[in-house]
Amino acid sequence: MIKQILSKLPKKLPKSDSSDSAKSDSGNSTTSFGNVFQCTNVGSTISSKLNVVKRVSSVVFPASVNSGVEAVDPSLSFKDVSNTQKQSLFISKLNLCCKVYDMSDPDKNCSEQDVKRQTLLDLVDFVSSGSVKFTEPAIAALCKMCAANLFRVFPPKFRSSSGGGETEDEEPMFDPAWSHLQVVYDLLLQFINYNSLDVKLAKSHVDHAFVLRLLDLFDSEDPRERDCLKTVLHRIYGKFMVHRPFIRKSVSNIIYRFVFETERHSGIAELLEIFGSVISGFAMPLKEEHKIFLWKVLIPLHKPKSIGIYHQHLTYCIVQFIDKDQRLVSSVIKGLLKYWPVTNSQKELMFMSELEEVLEMTSMDEFKKIMVPLFRRLACCLTSSHYQVAERAHLLWNNEHILNFITQNRQVILPLVFSALVHNSQNHWNQAVLNLTQNIRKMLSQMDEELVLACQRKIEEEDSKSSDVAERRRITWERLEEAATGIQSISNGDILLQVKPTTATCSVAC
Repeated sequence: MIKQILSKLPKKLPKSDSSDSAKSDSGNSTTSFGNVFQCTNVGSTISSKLNVVKRVSSVVFPASVNSGVEAVDPSLSFKDVSNTQKQSLFISKLNLCCKVYDMSDPDKNCSEQDVKRQTLLDLVDFVSSGSVKFTEPAIAALCKMCAANLFRVFPPKFRSSSGGGETEDEEPMFDPAWSHLQVVYDLLLQFINYNSLDVKLAKSHVDHAFVLRLLDLFDSEDPRERDCLKTVLHRIYGKFMVHRPFIRKSVSNIIYRFVFETERHSGIAELLEIFGSVISGFAMPLKEEHKIFLWKVLIPLHKPKSIGIYHQHLTYCIVQFIDKDQRLVSSVIKGLLKYWPVTNSQKELMFMSELEEVLEMTSMDEFKKIMVPLFRRLACCLTSSHYQVAERAHLLWNNEHILNFITQNRQVILPLVFSALVHNSQNHWNQAVLNLTQNIRKMLSQMDEELVLACQRKIEEEDSKSSDVAERRRITWERLEEAATGIQSISNGDILLQVKPTTATCSVAC
């Protein structure tokens, strides 16, 4: 029964490299066809022996990547194969580079590492020549190779800096596998920049999961890798428009985690540098999503202690927002005042530098909304015992744009800061700060002498009142001390005083 069933099944034709003749079911006609096919197979066998390209087993290359693609020996050069076989060789080389080696030991697998690096360089040269066609198997093989080499988990950080990145006192850490990683990043960048790349076809492989793993790599402590990632992510944002909202949301989540949880991330500066150019490309009027990014993401970045690592890029992003919409100035300055440092003098210097840039782009209407809380804070900075902070606060008055604001709103601003200037003249220890204070007082006298005299009289009145209060307080304490001394002397003489009750006695018998 089984033989009968098997005999009814269609039989496969023999392969081109087989020397066996074709089997026939019955009849002379099928036998003669088998003889002709046998001669054809002999010719194809001879031609296969003369072919330079060596075939390798399809088991080495997964079927999901190489379906419908001829597998070619990856050790061959692109010059040694025909144009029709270059595409297959390209995929074969990509699969060869999927193997990752331990680069921490330079003496281990040295020859294999050299072969892989040379293969990666061949791939970069081939892509840069423009000969490659990024079909779906080629894109899948390239993304698989990039994922195998780039996506990895970083070890825990034990650095003293709370920001997790390099500071002025710490040397950057370099990845020992950079000789391979750099070429992989170059290949990925050339793939994204390829002119004839079909974005609709590529986005199924450069998907949200791929982008998310790429963003995780920004926490690398190697500055060279972060610099490459910055370029790659910027190109992906520009070319794959469908991923733009997801990238903005993912970067926001990274910053949320950094600000409110860990305060440890190495790539905040690079992410902000990318978004500096992204913000400049926002269309007007700004979407509510973009304003929320400013309020919820950028302004809270003033909170961490490690702001010095990324403050320059943060200021650029905020200035770009204000350049788009000046109505955002009041919210930005209120955010600065909210996170204004109290004990960190270096942060205060950075805040005042940023404040000066923001005020230079501010209109008069927006300035009036925030001038009272702003100059209350600046008055505190004027009297700071840290001479650099006090000096920087005085230098704001040299800015013509800010001085114009002060001049036009002097009735409100001068009473807020004049007492600080008087206090500096009498008590500040630094001579440079004293000189700057005297210059500002002369400037204000020339601006509005009557107002300055009125402020001076008000300060003198307040000083006299405070002196009276202090004198009354001193007399009160002296009386208390005398009373306490008298009670102590009475108790030492064993004289008991009867204290009469002030409340009425209870008339009910207990």
